[in-house]
Parts: sequence; C-alpha cells; structure tokens
Amino acid sequence: MLKIAFDNIYKHPLPEGHRFPMEKYDLLPKQLLYEGTCEGENFFKPIINPENEDYILLAHDKLYVEQLYACQIERRKARKIGFPLSPELVKRERIITNGTILACDFALQNGIAMNIAGGTHHAYRNRGEAFCMLNDQAIGAHYLLKNKLANSILIVDLDVHQGNGTAEIFDGDNRVFTFSMHGKNNYPFQKEASDLDIALDDHTSDRQYLETLQLHLPQLIDKVKPDFVFFLSGVDIVKTDKLGKLGCSVRGCKERDRYVLETCFEKGIPLEVSMGGGYSKDIKIIIEAHANTFRLAQDIFF
Repeated sequence: MLKIAFDNIYKHPLPEGHRFPMEKYDLLPKQLLYEGTCEGENFFKPIINPENEDYILLAHDKLYVEQLYACQIERRKARKIGFPLSPELVKRERIITNGTILACDFALQNGIAMNIAGGTHHAYRNRGEAFCMLNDQAIGAHYLLKNKLANSILIVDLDVHQGNGTAEIFDGDNRVFTFSMHGKNNYPFQKEASDLDIALDDHTSDRQYLETLQLHLPQLIDKVKPDFVFFLSGVDIVKTDKLGKLGCSVRGCKERDRYVLETCFEKGIPLEVSMGGGYSKDIKIIIEAHANTFRLAQDIFF
C-alpha cells in the first residue's frame, strides 16, 4: 500500500499576499481522496519523535538547531527563510521531517513512500533559506545510513531550483550522490557543487527536459548503484510557474515523474518522494501537477 506522510499542521497560516501557496497542503490530500487515488488509510500522521533528533544533528549543526527550536535565529538570517519564524512553524518543520524519516521505512517495505510536503533542499548545515529550515531528505539519508538500512544513496533533485543546501551537506560524503537538474538562470544565483549539476536554459521544452533526464539518470544508477533513492519532485518546472523559467507543460512534468518512478521500480530501488516547489498563479495547476505524482505511484507500484 502507498503510504503518504501528512498532517493538518502542514498548512501553516501566512500573512495575506504571501507568495508561498500554503493552501496546496490542504487541497492536495483532499483532491487525492476525492478522485479515489487514495483512501484514508494511505495517509499516516507523523509526530515529533525525540528519537530522531540524532539524525537531524547528523545533517545540521547543533547550534543552528538549538537556535531554530528556540526561534532565536538572527533577524537577518531569519529573513532569508522567507516565513515569519514562530514555534508553530518550527513544529511544522519537525513534523514534516519526521514524515520523511517514517516514509523511508515505508519505502523499504513497499518500494515507495511519499510526503505531501518536504523537499526542503535549500536548508544548509548551519542555516535555512528559501522556505527551508530542516533538510528533510538529507536527514532521511542520514537515518538510513546510520541504521545501515542503505549504503549507497542517490538524491534525484528535479525542482527548478538547485538543491544547494543538500549539495553542501553531502559535500565530500561518498555514500550519498547528489544530482540536481535545475534552471540555469534561477535561484540560487550562487550555486553549490552537487556531485552532478545539470543547468537548463530558460524555456527548456518537455522534449529537451526529458531527453536530458533520460540521458543522465540511467548512467547515474549504473555508476552509483544506489540501494535507495530520494526524489524531489518539484512541479515548478512548468511554464506557468511564477518562480521558474522553464517551458515544461503539466503533461511533461508528469512524464518526468513517470520516468523516475518506472526506472526505480524496474530496477527494484526503493524511493522516498518529497513534493518540493510549485508556484503557478493558478492553484489548480499546482494541485494537478502534484497529484500526478501520486497517481503514477499508485499505477506503477501498486
């Protein structure tokens, strides 16, 4: 059975006019239930688990975590996060992170598991930025490695923005291969060095995007030989996205997800999927693009 991390805390209140579409975390699970893609038992509710703090501290500096939990981040650094810092926001981030950790276990059991939120790849070891505070997939990777549940991990980051925080956290760690395929002329404007970075030109089409992915992903799997994959399936690659500059369609985004999921399924590699970004003005486009990922997971794995 497909297991999906979700809690009502995922939809966090923001000031009116904020550019982050927080309502998608309320609408997406409702859509999946309404259309019959999922039933209630597909969803599990993560909680803050003190036992998982060790894995958070493997990915992030202790001082940063302590300051974050106490909401004592320096004002200039807090502004870079992009959300008004509050205890409830930090609680939300910790619950999302624990959702990804639990999804790792479900993925090992069922081949795939997902998180309605997550994909917080701009969180560095010692700071947060761009709506990211704790790097959920980096923490999940450390959970697997620490418990010897995986020895070689591939992170496939297909958000339109480079996974700069993830690249920094795993710099020099040969157990985790970081692959980021992103917009060349987009945030972050000063990129970090992933193990493999593919920078795409503005207005990249579906065909160009898929051909590039199909060229590199099989080669990476043959090279890395991962026993676990983390997939960041941001839907901000679509041409309607306010914060992306690529030219992909919602259908092209779906075919991207199909290719990643089918590749992992055919090779028997378990994967955890976190949703990442999506900022189209029309919320229906965001929900449809994200929902496609869950529809495909059900069709391919179950």
